[in-house]
Amino acid sequence: MTALAKSRPAFDVEALRVQFPILSREVNGKPLVYLDNAASAQKPEAVIEAVANVWRHSYANVHRGLHTLANEATEAFEASRGKVARLLNAPGPEHIVFTKGATEAINLVADSFGATLEQGDEVILSQMEHHSNIVPWHFLRERKGVVIKWIPVTEDGTLDMEAYEALFTRRTKFVSLVHMSNVLGTVNPARRLTEIAHANGAAILFDGTQAAVHMPVDVAGIGCDFYVFTGHKLYGPNGAGALYAAGDWLERLRPYQGGGEMIAEVSEDGVVYADVPHKFEAGTPAIADVIGLGAAIDWVQALDRTAALDHERALLDHAEAGLRDVDGLRLYGRSQDKGAIVSFTIDGAHPHDLAQLMDKYGVAVRAGHHCAHPLMKRYGVPGTVRASFAPYNTVAEVDAFIEALHKAKSFLI
Repeated sequence: MTALAKSRPAFDVEALRVQFPILSREVNGKPLVYLDNAASAQKPEAVIEAVANVWRHSYANVHRGLHTLANEATEAFEASRGKVARLLNAPGPEHIVFTKGATEAINLVADSFGATLEQGDEVILSQMEHHSNIVPWHFLRERKGVVIKWIPVTEDGTLDMEAYEALFTRRTKFVSLVHMSNVLGTVNPARRLTEIAHANGAAILFDGTQAAVHMPVDVAGIGCDFYVFTGHKLYGPNGAGALYAAGDWLERLRPYQGGGEMIAEVSEDGVVYADVPHKFEAGTPAIADVIGLGAAIDWVQALDRTAALDHERALLDHAEAGLRDVDGLRLYGRSQDKGAIVSFTIDGAHPHDLAQLMDKYGVAVRAGHHCAHPLMKRYGVPGTVRASFAPYNTVAEVDAFIEALHKAKSFLI
C-alpha cells in the first residue's frame, strides 16, 4: 500500500447519504434500498436547492433579456456550460450544446451528420447499444438507405475488436458506440476505438450516459468527434444533458431544429444562424434544469472521486460474491474493467417477478430488456434483473439486496 493510500481517509458513505433526502424514506415498511441508479440517480440537497432557488429567486428567460433576472439566469445557465466542458476536459464551452439528454444529443448528431450521408454509406454500432443509440440510425436506414453494421459482443460482455476492424470499408462514415454499457457495465476502450475509426476515415461518437457517472471522462484524450451524456443519471435533474463536439463540427453541421435563439437574423428570404453552440439550441431551454445540472457537476467534482469509485467497486465485488451462492443464477458482463452494475437471470424465474417481489422488501432494482433488445437477443434472454450502485449505497444495502433476492426466489421456484 502506498503512503498516499494510507493517508487517504476512509470513504464516509453515511456523511454522503444524509445529503439525499429520499434515502431516509421507507418502502413497504422497509428502509429503501435504491439500486436502480443506472436508470436514474437520486438527487442531493444541493441540486434540489439549486433548482428551487431558480424558481424562487431568479427565473427568467435567458440570453435575450436586459433586466436583472434575465442577466442572472443567463449567467448561471452559461456557467453550467463551462462546468460541462471542464467535466469532459473539452477545449472550451463553445464545444458544448445543451440538450434534453443523451437521446436528443444522439438524434441531433444522427440528423445533422446524417444529412451528409448517401444511400449505401455505412454506420457501425454494437450489439450492446441502448435503443437511443440505435433508433436514430435506423431512421437513416429507413429514409436514406444507410447501412448499419454491428460489432459482436463476446460471451464475457466485451466488444470483438477484430470483428470491429474488419467491418470498415470505404463506405464507412460513422461509428456510434456506448462508452460504458448500461446492462453489462463493460467499459469500452474509447481511445483505441477512436483510433481505428479515424484510421479508416470515419467520425465517432460515444454515448457517455453511464461512463460520465462512474469514471473521469477526457474527450481530448479519447480524441472522439462527439460525446454525449445525460444529467439525471449524474445526480442532476431530468431534461438536461449535453453534446460535446470536437474541432469545427458544430460549424460544419446543419442545425437540428429551427426557431428562436438559434438565429442571428431572419428575413422573408432567408436565415442567418447564430454562432455555435447556440446554433443548435432552438427555443427556450430547460433553464432551471441546466442550472441544476451545473450544481450536480459541482457536487460530483467536490467528491473524492477515486474514493467514491473504489467504494462502488467494493459494492460490486460484494454483490457478485453474494450472487455466486444463488442456485441457477447467471451473470452477464464479466469483463475485468467494468462499472458498478450487475445484470443476471435465475433459471425458472422471470426477471419482472423477481423485481416485483424484491420491492416488497424495499429493494428497488430494474428488470426487463433495459432498452437493449439486440443485447438480450445476443444472450438469448427476454430480459435481466439489474442492480446498479452509487456512492451512497452501502454494504448493508447489498446484503439486503441479496437477502431479498433469496426470498423472492423462494416464492417462485
